[in-house]
Amino acid sequence: MAFADPLANLQKMNLSSGMTVVDFGAGSGAYTLSAAQLIAPEGKVYAVEIQKDLLGTIKKGAEEKSLHNVEYIWGDVEQQGGVGLADSLADIVIISNVLSQAKSMYTLALEAKRILKSGGRVMVIDWSESFGGIGPAPADIIPAEEVKKTFGSAGLAFTTEFPAGDHHYGLIFAK
Repeated sequence: MAFADPLANLQKMNLSSGMTVVDFGAGSGAYTLSAAQLIAPEGKVYAVEIQKDLLGTIKKGAEEKSLHNVEYIWGDVEQQGGVGLADSLADIVIISNVLSQAKSMYTLALEAKRILKSGGRVMVIDWSESFGGIGPAPADIIPAEEVKKTFGSAGLAFTTEFPAGDHHYGLIFAK
């Protein structure tokens, strides 16, 4: 295995053209850009990020790859309505390497559920361990079992767990 590979991890979601994907805490855009390629030309990816400068990084990456199906949202994934998207819009919500930074994983899960269509799915990729100073401090690692419990209490059904890289786990939930 290797470090978390967005394209390999997204293959677990069976993305296809025409889908709507929302990337919570999109960061530098690794998952956003990979998803945009997989769902082009008719699909749309919404990159949601609270740091405006990172949205610029994602936009530059999309332009370099000639991806025209990405929208950039300055929003807060931990606030009800904080992503500024309509209820029941998304087929897929991606939450990668966000949980250790979140103040309320439960509120984040509720926001993901709100924007998901019935039958929509959430893919959570997060750190399984701290590795050589990369990633969160050991005390900030959120165990997969805690994520399953919290997302379940928010009304999302756990369906699948998979290895998402040498230092990451992957979880899939359905609405």
